[in-house]
Amino acid sequence: MDSASGLLLASTSPRRREILGALRLDFSVCPVDVDETPAAGEPAEAMVLRLAAAKVEAADCGPAALVLGADTAVVADDQILGKPLDEADCLEMLGMLSGGVHQVVTGVALRTSAGTRTAVSTTDVYFREIRRDEAQAYWQSGEPSDKAGAYAIQGLGGAFVTRIDGSYSGVVGLPVFETLQLLNEAGLTVFTSEKQ
Repeated sequence: MDSASGLLLASTSPRRREILGALRLDFSVCPVDVDETPAAGEPAEAMVLRLAAAKVEAADCGPAALVLGADTAVVADDQILGKPLDEADCLEMLGMLSGGVHQVVTGVALRTSAGTRTAVSTTDVYFREIRRDEAQAYWQSGEPSDKAGAYAIQGLGGAFVTRIDGSYSGVVGLPVFETLQLLNEAGLTVFTSEKQ
């Protein structure tokens, strides 16, 4: 594996840090402050790509060869679901997701000396029916309070998921395939067929 000492992650998300760590990439974290308000009528795919690119452009933690950023949106019935404001909002979101299929769209951006490249991952997530008492107990666990769509697939929220069509890591917040594709195109090889 080639060194990735020049890689910055423009995010403080523990999930994104865990995914990059699992890929055995050396990276530093660069917190960014970007307004994540959707533009009027903006489709989810356009929004996550815009915000991912804005994050890498806003990253200012010293010189780096590569700056990686991502943004994730949960979409149900053509509505982008943000983080729940309170318990009532959480229960409403989980009610929208219950017994149906929704999309998780994650945009990835990589800033290099040659400019910024982007990629997007869209995954269909299928939920079983969620009882109201389950939704209330889930809110009380504290997990959904800072999660888009009011759930975390890698945590207790995974109990609601019957199947997915697409990228699990994309639902968590950083699609591995698209991320490695961007890094490979920028000259960072994570592994080769000659190395195990």
